[in-house]
Amino acid sequence: MHTNSSKVLIVEDDASIRGLLALHLKEAGFTIVETGNGLSGLELAKTGEYDLLILDVMLPGCSGTDICKEIRRLGTPSRIIMLTERASELDKVLGLEIGADDYVTKPFSIREIVARARAQLRKDRSAVEEKRFETILVGSLAINVAAHTVQLDGVEVDLTSTEFELLHYLAKHAGRAFTRGQLLNAVWGYSADGYEATVNTHINRLRSKIERDPMTPEFIVTVRGVGYKCATSPN
Repeated sequence: MHTNSSKVLIVEDDASIRGLLALHLKEAGFTIVETGNGLSGLELAKTGEYDLLILDVMLPGCSGTDICKEIRRLGTPSRIIMLTERASELDKVLGLEIGADDYVTKPFSIREIVARARAQLRKDRSAVEEKRFETILVGSLAINVAAHTVQLDGVEVDLTSTEFELLHYLAKHAGRAFTRGQLLNAVWGYSADGYEATVNTHINRLRSKIERDPMTPEFIVTVRGVGYKCATSPN
């Protein structure tokens, strides 16, 4: 999907913010398509042509939240960064629970958005460098790195790109415990105070998909006082 210039769709109804984002992302080497309407943004996003979607939550016609939900329902592989003026922890968690890969509250610096866009897209490039046919086995869980798929007892599990990367990173270092800050830096590509809840939310979503009993996880376990690890020998 990726070329030398990753393609980014900006859906933001504030023309000044949209213009600044487009200008600086173009300067950073991205190919930009932009719109201020949610409905047109949804139609563009559904084509699957975009490596990254930058979605404002509040949009005319169709909310950024609804766009995110629909894109994840369709299985479109685009990465998603949500923008919002609401800064509460609940809003961040809700944004991540519907499948967003990252969540940024206004006001924000343009430099921060460019850095986060690069971090999101760098993950996909790094995946290409993995061993072509590498498969990581953790008990009955099979992680196919080349195909970017996960199977539990031979049945494929539908994960978002970030959920896959989080599982892959933990499984690749099975038995080693990581703090939330370490996982944030390794998987999301940045570290910032106050964003540790992002890790918690994705761990919970991941467990709901791969664990037979999410309340008693056998693959991704909590290490009290530290963070999380992938069990080397699941029960």
